[in-house]
Amino acid sequence: MENQVTEILKQAILMENRGKSLYQMVAAQTPSEEVKNIFQTMADEEQMHIEFLSKQFAFYQKNKSFDLNQLEAAAEEDAIANSILTEKIKQDISGAGFEAAAISAAIDMENKSIEVYEKRAKESTDANEKELYQFLADWEKGHHKLLLELNKQLTEKVWYDNNFWPF
Repeated sequence: MENQVTEILKQAILMENRGKSLYQMVAAQTPSEEVKNIFQTMADEEQMHIEFLSKQFAFYQKNKSFDLNQLEAAAEEDAIANSILTEKIKQDISGAGFEAAAISAAIDMENKSIEVYEKRAKESTDANEKELYQFLADWEKGHHKLLLELNKQLTEKVWYDNNFWPF
């Protein structure tokens, strides 16, 4: 059981690092300040997730349990749910461009993270572990929701711009 917990935490840290790298790459390459800001915010939040998971990993290695006080503190710091998709952001991202492709890749990464965390939450017999993994799944759902909404808006923009609407 202990090896499984530490392996899941290692995998989670790796997934968060991949997400952070993707978001930083988009932020660095987009010409739009608004798009840069949203992706940099997401990269910063992935860094918070990495730090959170690393602390949980160290705490678990030492105590064979999770630090639930840290869970409450992390919930208060999560800011991405309050991000607003402005018209300027939607206009600055081309539906067929680099940023749109990055959004699609990010959606897939967030889906994988949610899947791993929810599976572990269901499989765990330890209440604290269940709570931790469900918290992480919910945390990732905030990013996922934002990315899905942005992708939806971009798709509608492309359809509109190219007269794909049937009416």
